[in-house]
This record gives sequence, structure tokens and C-alpha cells, in this order.
Amino acid sequence: MSGAGLSPEQRLNRISEHGLCIGCGLCQGVAGPERVRMAMTPEGYERPVIRGALDHETVDRIYDVCPATRIEGLPDALIAPETTVDPVWGPYLRIVLSHAADPEVRYKASTGGVLSALAAYLLDTGRVEFILHVAAGANPMGGERHVSIDRAGVMQAAGSRYGPAAPLVDIDDILSRGRPFAFIGKPCDVAALRNLARHDDRVGALCKYMLTPVCGGFMEATAMRGFLAGMEIEERDVTAFRYRGHGCPGLTRIETADGRVIEKNYLDMWGEDDTAWGLPFRCKVCPDGIGEAADIAASDTWPGGAPGWEGQDEDEGTNAVLARSPAGLELMEAAVRDGALVDAGDIGPREMDDYQPHQVKKKLSVWSRYAGLKAAGRLVPEVNRLRIADLARERSFADNLAQARGTRQRVRQGRTSEPTPRDGKE
Repeated sequence: MSGAGLSPEQRLNRISEHGLCIGCGLCQGVAGPERVRMAMTPEGYERPVIRGALDHETVDRIYDVCPATRIEGLPDALIAPETTVDPVWGPYLRIVLSHAADPEVRYKASTGGVLSALAAYLLDTGRVEFILHVAAGANPMGGERHVSIDRAGVMQAAGSRYGPAAPLVDIDDILSRGRPFAFIGKPCDVAALRNLARHDDRVGALCKYMLTPVCGGFMEATAMRGFLAGMEIEERDVTAFRYRGHGCPGLTRIETADGRVIEKNYLDMWGEDDTAWGLPFRCKVCPDGIGEAADIAASDTWPGGAPGWEGQDEDEGTNAVLARSPAGLELMEAAVRDGALVDAGDIGPREMDDYQPHQVKKKLSVWSRYAGLKAAGRLVPEVNRLRIADLARERSFADNLAQARGTRQRVRQGRTSEPTPRDGKE
């Protein structure tokens, strides 16, 4: 990732300009808000805006922890001898169908409510003192860093957020509390925190559990604005937005400043398959939407990868839970034993293929897409312990070449680039 001849500021901006920033906020946590501050750009993304002079040493550290430039699977030290490593789904000790035992949690949270139930269980049992995660913020379609200290706080934040959020903006302050906590974030956010753990021993000592949803990406701002425009809603008029929950997947609910309430089927927003998804470029080249660096990853369980149109807001919801580390397995089984989760039986990775076919397709394609980025002279993430080169060998040369050429063509057409980040309020 040579940045020879570039200033520190240019090197940091290049991550966003090349379309690889995911908006986790860790760069602000590393550099400090007086030098780098996450801001909502005019394009509708959370991006690092440079506020003060940077040096190459700081940017080197950012490159080493940023999930745009470095993405790794579960650390070797957390892989038990009895772990199964599936070529697609990575390391796991068990894969279990499960849901929250509390009907309210199961109903309000996403799918089966497993992550919300685990967060509440961790607080109820005193295993951690707080949960670092994301809740709806000032931007109702996005999210912001949220700390929950009790079950009520967890439920306030329940439900998926498919918009920009930066949960790691003040991670140094979080760690400086010296209190045990659990982290719930997107797989890329978890990868960022694992990266930071190599530099900061406080992460391993204080962050007792890292939990994640299996993530298909979030909707880019232009696609969201188009969705709203179809209902004659201006983005500035939205006062509340619920992507899903209150059923599985539940209705998408929009509230506006003039008192309107609009409810749409989940697939009205996303479409019936992944070809209709309006995703940021970084999500399209993600090597780890399945949360391989987490202790536990929880997934939707819709056969074929999408909910049906009929009765979708009446489904009670069941997650597939991948317990990857010994800590994750112990937590899941303790939550079942103590009545926080229901164990509905083990499944295997091929069932996961059926539930998440788009994850399989992307995992098989991402190495070739990186080859296209390299051919176009772009930044290419460093990837370790995710088997993407091995998976590419299972595809034909023609398929790999098509993926690489397609990515290079998108770069040349400017479809993978973003403007230099600036604060939309400036």
C-alpha cells in the first residue's frame, strides 16, 4: 500500500477517495478528534475529515488498524483445537438455530433477537458493565455510538441499522474507563477492534465479547434518497426510521415531521435479490460479511436468502448463531442454560449457504475483485485468515477474469470513487 510521495493527509484521504472507508470511526479514535473527526459528508456517508496536521507515523498506525486496509479473521489464539474451519463460513465450534426466549425481545429486535438477548443477558448477569453498540441518532436513517448499561438501553437500540454509523469514534475514552464491556458492531467494526487489539492491550483485557450480525451491507445514500423520493418524502423531513423489527423482518416504518407514518414491506426497500441492493463500494468487495473475527455471529435464516412477501411481518424469527471462539460458545450455551436463549438445534455450513447465498457468492469473488483493484492501481486491503485466494481457485479462470475485469472497469468509470471527505455542514 505504498503512498510514496503523498503527504500524511493525502494518504488518509486516499482510503475514502478509493471507496474503501466503511465509517467505523477508528481513525478518529487513533488520531484524536482534534486531528481527525468523523462527519456526515454531502454524499451521505460518515467519513474522516481532517481537522489538524497529521504525521506519517499516525497514518501508518491508522492503515494498520483500519478495516478498509487490513481485514483479518479470528486471531489464532482464539481458535480452539476442536474448531471446524469451513472454507466459506470460517471457524466455528457450533452453528445453532436460536432465538430470544423473551417474546418481547424476539418481536422487537431483528430476526430472532439473539444479539439483543445476549446483550441484556451480559448486563443482567454482571459479566460486563456496559455494551458498546449502535442506536438511532440525530440522523434517524443512520446510527451513532451508544453505550447501554441496562436492559432498557439495549432495547432502545434494538433493531438493525442499515445506515452510516461510527461506533469506534471514542474508543480510547471507552477503554480508559477500565471497565469490562461487550461490543456489538458490523463485521468490519469487529475487524477494526481486533486490529486495534494488536496495538492496545486494553482491548483484550476489557472487551470480553465481540458480537456481530452477518452483514449484507448498508444502503448507500443515493439509493435511500431514491427510496424516499418514491414516496414523496424529503430526507430532511424524516424524524424516525425503523428498517426492520417488530416481526421478522417486520415492516420498514418512516415517520415525518408533518405527522405522516408510512410503512412498507422490507422487500419494497431492498428488492427481491441482491442485484437490486444499492450498496457502498466497500460492501461490494467485503471479504468478511460473515463476522469471522467475532466471538459470535448471528444470521438471518430465510431459505434462498430473502423473506417471502406473504406474512413477512408475522414471522416470529429465528437466528442462525455461529459460535466461533470458546468464549462465544460458553456465552451462547450459558444463555440457553439460564433461559435467555432457546436452542432450536444444530445446523451445518451448507444450511448457511442456503440462508445466505449472497455471502457465498461474494466470498468466492472477492479475491478476483481485489485483483481488479490492483490492476487499476488502487488500494487493496491486506487480508489474512479468510481463505479468499483458496476460494478463488474453486472458480473457473473465466469467472475470476470476469470479476477482475469488471472491477477494473468500474474503477476506470469512476464508479468506485468518492470525493475527498468534507463536512456537509461546512
